Amino acid sequence: MELSEDFGDPKRGGILQSASKRVRMIFSVMASPNRIDILRILNSKGPLTYSELKSLAGFKSKKESGKFAYHLRKLLRQSLVALNKSERRYTITNLGKLVLSLARQIEERSIIESGKMYVRTSHESIEEFNSHKIIQSLVREGSLPLELAQKITEEVENRIYKFQTSYLTSSLIREMVNSVLLEQGHEDYRHKLARFGLPGYDIHEMLTNVDGIHNGVEGLLFKTGQNVFGEYLVLNTLPKDVADSHLSGDLHITNAGLWSLLPDTIFVNIKELIEEGVDLRGKFLGVTRTSSPSSLDDLFTSLSLLACLLIKEASQEVVMDGLVTVLQKYSKNLPEIEEKLASCFAKISTGPKYGKNGTLASFRISIGMEPKLVGIILQAYKKYVKSTPLPSIGLVIDYEKAKISDYSEILADVIALGGHVMFAKGLVSNKGLARGDAKNVGTTSINLESLSINMPRLAFESNKDETYFRARLALLMKPSLAAMSLRKKEISDLTRRGLNPILANNTQYMQKGSVTLVVNLIGLKEAVYGILGYENNKAGHEILAKVINTAMEVATKKGKEMGDNVIVTMTESDAASRFSSLDGEKYGKMSINNHAMGESYSEGIILDASEIIEMNPKNERIVESNYFSKILNGGLLVQLKIPDTMDSSGIKKAIEKAGDLLGSFRPIKKVPICSNCGLKEEKIAEKCSVCKSPYILA
Repeated sequence: MELSEDFGDPKRGGILQSASKRVRMIFSVMASPNRIDILRILNSKGPLTYSELKSLAGFKSKKESGKFAYHLRKLLRQSLVALNKSERRYTITNLGKLVLSLARQIEERSIIESGKMYVRTSHESIEEFNSHKIIQSLVREGSLPLELAQKITEEVENRIYKFQTSYLTSSLIREMVNSVLLEQGHEDYRHKLARFGLPGYDIHEMLTNVDGIHNGVEGLLFKTGQNVFGEYLVLNTLPKDVADSHLSGDLHITNAGLWSLLPDTIFVNIKELIEEGVDLRGKFLGVTRTSSPSSLDDLFTSLSLLACLLIKEASQEVVMDGLVTVLQKYSKNLPEIEEKLASCFAKISTGPKYGKNGTLASFRISIGMEPKLVGIILQAYKKYVKSTPLPSIGLVIDYEKAKISDYSEILADVIALGGHVMFAKGLVSNKGLARGDAKNVGTTSINLESLSINMPRLAFESNKDETYFRARLALLMKPSLAAMSLRKKEISDLTRRGLNPILANNTQYMQKGSVTLVVNLIGLKEAVYGILGYENNKAGHEILAKVINTAMEVATKKGKEMGDNVIVTMTESDAASRFSSLDGEKYGKMSINNHAMGESYSEGIILDASEIIEMNPKNERIVESNYFSKILNGGLLVQLKIPDTMDSSGIKKAIEKAGDLLGSFRPIKKVPICSNCGLKEEKIAEKCSVCKSPYILA
């Protein structure tokens, strides 16, 4: 037969014998766990030097050098590993990868054939099922008494052995343990043992709808992590009554995933940080320490780096003082400062972001000092805003010792372009939030402000009884402030351990400087003027003032008990839309629409820019705004709404007049932006004038 003739061919037989010998040699290589480990390390780590590979493979003593060399030589001879002689690094070959894959398949098949139960663990390994590990986990993680842990484990083990499966997963075992705990009435233990994460369907949906994710992969990872930490906060960290109040809509926690990790707003003087430098203690890759600048280029390099790093350590806003003072040294080079500062702003904008909008970086500028330098800073900011579709940098203009009219023309242009500008006499953020320790301007100040209270909800449940309404407010504030104080301790502990290195360096682990707890009142005007039934007149203002005073009295008293500084504010929050939506579901949308003063509940006070030009100091709206700004120790956000039809000259008149009438205000103007090419239009149109895209954001 042809086959016998073929096999009888001496050359053919020699080839087969050679191949057979090669296979036997490869199998002999696979027989050693040490050699398989070396292949696994090279496969996962990539090219490694001799000493790196030796250390990772566990051959650390000098006595084991010969043993390691023997195993590596075997792998080289069979072409499973190759040496790049020019780089002196070892790599796994394609044949080595094939052998490694075969070894993995043999290992898994042997496990299945053994008939034993194995677990795919969360730390990427396969281990034989051991019920003692469940007992250990129950005692260590859930604080169960040993006897109860043994009882629960016995029940879980009985259920596991009923399954016709070779593989278990650690998450499946945890689900079974939690199920048994619930069945036997141990809900508190079950909460401690809950696994936090996303179902596979939710992850699939996030990847499917990735076009809705902002900031690329960083945004995707942030959204996933925020869900995990937010769930952990509600189930494990917050007191149960506060967690229930948040979930039901009595109060709201902004950025729940960051609650225990980061402060919300930081007030900092960058002069000290830039001139003295910051030791980052090796917490950021590529950066160990910033040094004092010796040139203008060095200054802007340090400024952009520090601003980007500070943004990482606050969830909502970083207010930076001292920019004018820092630039004074280089005031002879004003044109160069303008160009480099605009570029610096752009670099800061490309820094890290938490969520869609990210953390706002605000520079506080006192227009009462160094007129030429202030003008250059405003020109640089205008240039930045003009070239940036959605600015993530803002200005806080302090006009306490100067008139807005000195710079109103350029500020009007900036506002018309969509810049974030807050006007204030004093120390406030871009959101109108007061700095908690106005006396210690030179130190870093931290505000924890993520908690907002649903005032209309309290009013709905008070049966139009104003006294009962204020009593319910006091009852809700006390446990909420206790939770805020606990949050302060958790952030302080994580900062001390290195999570927020600049904050740790500049506040001596939050012992130096100050931390202020902030309570935000959302929808107070709807609660008093609408639901409780009072008119927007002197009598209604008195009731509103009584409510604010009640909140401040509770804040002061509870703050003294806890040893914390507590302030009350009325400013913007994502709570406003959530509260109105939840209340619409609970009480009926018609009922909410009858009381709400817009699409969502009120956040501070809104004034119309076209009307303010004709107002005088005795105008009812002006008197109301100034009165509440005065009695609220945490600040009041007064928004100056700019009509779409108002041009820069109209904005100029409006902000000049507002500066004469108000202590603080923030102009708001909708600027049409093409979502395709980023062009800023002067007026809202159906299509972009350049790329003709119909997707216009306003």
